[in-house]
Amino acid sequence: MAADRRSKADTLALRQRLISSSCRLFFPEDPVKIVRAQGQYMYDEQGAEYIDCINNVAHVGHCHPVVVRAAHEQNQVLNTNSRYLHDNIVDYAQRLSETLPEPLCVFYFLNSGSEANDLALRLARHYTGHQDVVVLDHAYHGHLSSLIDISPYKFRNLDGQKEWVHVAPLPDTYRGPYREDHPNPAVAYANEVKRVVSSAQEKGRKIAAFFAESLPSVGGQIIPPAGYFSQVAEHIHKAGGVFVADEIQVGFGRVGKHFWAFQLQGKDFVPDIVTMGKSIGNGHPVACVATTQPVARAFEATGVEYFNTFGGSPVSCAVGLAVLNVLEKEQLQAHATSVGSFLMELLRQQKIKHPIVGDVSLPRRHRGVGLFIGVDLIKDEATRTPATEEAAYLVSRLKENYVLLSTDGPGRNILKFKPPMCFSLDNARQVVAKLDAILTDMEEKVRSCQTLRFQL
Repeated sequence: MAADRRSKADTLALRQRLISSSCRLFFPEDPVKIVRAQGQYMYDEQGAEYIDCINNVAHVGHCHPVVVRAAHEQNQVLNTNSRYLHDNIVDYAQRLSETLPEPLCVFYFLNSGSEANDLALRLARHYTGHQDVVVLDHAYHGHLSSLIDISPYKFRNLDGQKEWVHVAPLPDTYRGPYREDHPNPAVAYANEVKRVVSSAQEKGRKIAAFFAESLPSVGGQIIPPAGYFSQVAEHIHKAGGVFVADEIQVGFGRVGKHFWAFQLQGKDFVPDIVTMGKSIGNGHPVACVATTQPVARAFEATGVEYFNTFGGSPVSCAVGLAVLNVLEKEQLQAHATSVGSFLMELLRQQKIKHPIVGDVSLPRRHRGVGLFIGVDLIKDEATRTPATEEAAYLVSRLKENYVLLSTDGPGRNILKFKPPMCFSLDNARQVVAKLDAILTDMEEKVRSCQTLRFQL
C-alpha cells in the first residue's frame, strides 16, 4: 500500500490537517508512527522495537494468532447482527457466566465500554425508578454524553456537575483524607459515600446507582482497601440503588489473583451490574454488560426492545471466545500474578534508591496488583507534591529508550503499567533498568546544578 511508504512527517501533516486536534496522540512532542505489533512489542516505520506498557486493549498480546484466526475464519462464514439464532453468542455468554458469581447471569453485548456503561445506567434507572448517580472523584466512565455527566475527570472541564450527580472521595490511601496509617480506611471511605447519599436524600434526591471502576485507573491506579465495596454496597442498597462495577480497564485476569478485579474485595461481594470492554476483544470492538435476573426483568418490562447492530455478532463472539481460550491455555492470569509481583519488587527497589518514587508499596498497602501497577512520583516525601513535569520528562525519555509508558492521575504524575498480559519477567527487568538509568541521570544533573529541561 502507498500509505506504508508514506514518511512519518507526511503522515503527521495529514493527521494535523484532517483529524481534530482534540484527538490527541501519545508523545505529542515527537509522535511514534507504529506500523505493526506482535505480543508485547510494537514496531515503528523504521523497524525499531518498543516494549508496550500501555496497551491493556491488546490483552493477550497484539495480533495473537488464535484471536486473528478466529475472526478470519468466522468472517469467511457469516457476520451479521444478533437477531438471528446463532451458537456463538450463547456459547460466549455461557463461558462468561462461568467466570462470574452466579447471580450475574444475564448478558447484553455491545461494541464499546462507553456503550456498556451507558446501558448500565439505563438498567439501573429502570430497575430502581430513580435518577441520581454516586461516582468517585476523578472517575472516567466513557465519552458518551450520559457518561461525561458521571465522569468528574471530564465534566469539571466542560459543563460542570449536574444536580443528579454526587461525588464521593476517591478511596486513595496515599493521597486521600484517610491514608495508610488509618485503622480502617475501608469503613472510613465507605462512610464518605454514606454521607454523600444522605446529603442527596436531604435534598429530595433518589439514588439509582453507585458507579465505580473496580480499580480506579484515571484516578491514579488506585487499589481500594479490601471491604470498601461491600460497605458501599450496603449504603447504596439501603438508598434503593444498585452497585455498578466498571471492569473495562481491569477485568479478564489482569489482577492475577482473580478473574475480575471486584473479587479483590472479598468472595461475599457481588455487584448488581458489571460492565466490560477494551480487553474483552483484544482490540476487536466488543463490550458486555452482565447483570442479575431482577435487573434484567425490570428493563424487559418496559416493552422497549434493546438492539445493537454489531454487538454480539458471530465474529465478535468468536473473538471473545478466542480471548478466553488463550487466557486459559496460556495461563495468563497466573502469569500476571508472577510477573506483576516481580515488577512490583523491582519498583520497590527503585523507591528505596530514588526519592522521587513516592508510592509503589507501603507496609499496609500496594499501588498495584497483577499487571495493573502505578508509580506515584513526588517532589517531596513530606508533602507528596505530584512531580508532574518530571513524570512527563521521564515518559519522554523512556520512549527514546524504546519503552512506551504513559502517565495518569489527577496530577498526571502516576506512571501506569498496563501492558499486554504476555509481558515477561525479562521485559520487567529491561523496563526498570531503563527507568533506573534515567532517574539516576536526572539526579546527577540536579546534584551538579545543571538545568534539567523537562519535555512537556
